[in-house]
Amino acid sequence: MTDACEFTPPADACALPGTSPAAISDVDPAHEGRSWQGPGAGARLGILRRAKSIAIVGASNNPARASYFVGTYLLSSSPYDVYFVNPRETTILGEPAYASIADLPVVPDIVDVFRKNDDLPGVAREAVEAGAKSLWLQLGSWNEEAASIAESAGLDVVMDRCVKIEHARFHGGLHLAGFDTGVISSKRQVVSR
Repeated sequence: MTDACEFTPPADACALPGTSPAAISDVDPAHEGRSWQGPGAGARLGILRRAKSIAIVGASNNPARASYFVGTYLLSSSPYDVYFVNPRETTILGEPAYASIADLPVVPDIVDVFRKNDDLPGVAREAVEAGAKSLWLQLGSWNEEAASIAESAGLDVVMDRCVKIEHARFHGGLHLAGFDTGVISSKRQVVSR
């Protein structure tokens, strides 16, 4: 009898009927031409555990924007010091907004980026110049030039992942966004600031 922990499902176990992973990647233009390999779950957890501060570049005061939602979550449900970077704002979520990464009062551990693709190499250079430890490009953001700039300077790089989702996933808080974590506990998550 095989131990349940030793079971490895076939690679296409989660594929839709009539599709295979190869067929899906062939028709998904978002993954076409990608050669960079991102860090695994353990490395992403390590980045989040080592971090004390996060700068959200491209932060917005618009509640419909993903950066606003991420900022709200990080301020209320994480231990990080959160800094907002947007040259067009003076405050975001009641916190000061800074014109650039260089204007921050601290060197951010993670530079979390919500900017268009063409801006990403420049933001990577700013993160390097500021001495940041990690460059994190949000869901939908993928720029191998930016990754190369950051990695060449020794920064950890994460692309096409959401800091909020990753933090919540590792800390049992996905239920805050309507996700079922599968964790049953009578304890509430307590975050000290």
